[in-house]
Amino acid sequence: MKRSTKAAAAAVLLLATAAAAWWWQQRPVKPPPDKYRTALVDRGPITQVVMATGTVQPVTTITVGTQVSGTVMERLADFNDRVKAGQVLLRLDPTNLQARLRQAQAQAASAQAGVALATASLERNRQLVAQNFISGLALDQSQREFDAARASLELARAQVDAAQADVNNSVIRSPIDGVVIRRNIDVGQTVAASFQTPELFLLARDLRQMQIHTNVSEADVGQVQPGQQVRFTVDAYPQAEFEGQVQQFRLNSTTAQGVVTYNIIVSVDNSDERLKPGMTAQTRIVLESKPDVLRLPTAALRYQPDDDDRKAIAAAAAKGASAPAAAAAAAAAAAASAAPQAALAGDDGVLTRTRGGQRVYRVWTVGPNQVPQPHEVTVGIANTRFTELAQVLSGSVKAGDALITRRADTPANAR
Repeated sequence: MKRSTKAAAAAVLLLATAAAAWWWQQRPVKPPPDKYRTALVDRGPITQVVMATGTVQPVTTITVGTQVSGTVMERLADFNDRVKAGQVLLRLDPTNLQARLRQAQAQAASAQAGVALATASLERNRQLVAQNFISGLALDQSQREFDAARASLELARAQVDAAQADVNNSVIRSPIDGVVIRRNIDVGQTVAASFQTPELFLLARDLRQMQIHTNVSEADVGQVQPGQQVRFTVDAYPQAEFEGQVQQFRLNSTTAQGVVTYNIIVSVDNSDERLKPGMTAQTRIVLESKPDVLRLPTAALRYQPDDDDRKAIAAAAAKGASAPAAAAAAAAAAAASAAPQAALAGDDGVLTRTRGGQRVYRVWTVGPNQVPQPHEVTVGIANTRFTELAQVLSGSVKAGDALITRRADTPANAR
């Protein structure tokens, strides 16, 4: 009985061991974790844009100042008022100006009397000379006095005109039909026009037509042309998107902290007057748009193998090859890891890698044993997400292929 119990226990142990071995052999084998993050090549639309920040401004603004000094006696326009050309905006106290006008008029009257006296004296002396009662020298003296009196009259009249103009300029009028954007003066305030014209009002001609002044980096201006469509948003209407058009590319560049930018003027229809002067616009200038192209993930153009990848590429390339071929394969693998802008063989390392006038890029797919495989391509238009595949120069890239964008152990924001 004891011997049969031991035999049964041994049989059970043997069955358990066999069952465990069978389960171990039949268990699903977990594949090794992916070494790379990939994105698919697909077909779809691509829109290439230039991003820029600008300021909404009226098309035409006029600064209204004053040519005379004085104290503001009356103000007839305020912020946001719509005014007509010739409408009175402000009046200065004309007391001193009117006094100078009367003084000039009195001087003109005195000069007029002097001309009348000189004229009578000249006519009388002409008669006396004709009768040989006085010499010709006396007549010349009378002629000089007459000319001087007439010049004094002209001077006095000019002073009257200037004083009258100052009186007229004490009434500030709108030069255009427009809207008051800014007012810098109030009743009782004194303005002085001694050295420069004080700025009293800022008028906008028409708020139904606006402009956006943007600064675009020199790296992006090469493709900006008048007439291109512009889409933009403003913080005041976060759910709305507005449209405009590139109106002008200004050649006057600006350099700030070593960055060269150019001013791009965008015209905007503001018929509903929702856009206000001074608003900040986040603009996207549409350079080109294609509805259906083969698209690469833009991140795939930035991926480059690291040292471990280069070793794996060299080992895979040299596997099964002769020693010279293995050395050549290793060299090719090292070259394959070079950046897309590496120089062509035979160059001195300065020239950009191009072919047929187009820049050559290298993208990578995951090959056997998770070894990256290179493919050389040229590209067309691009944005931050997608890049148009123009031509495959070596290898094979087609819709549905997965291109390496980064290593799996590299953070997504590391590039």
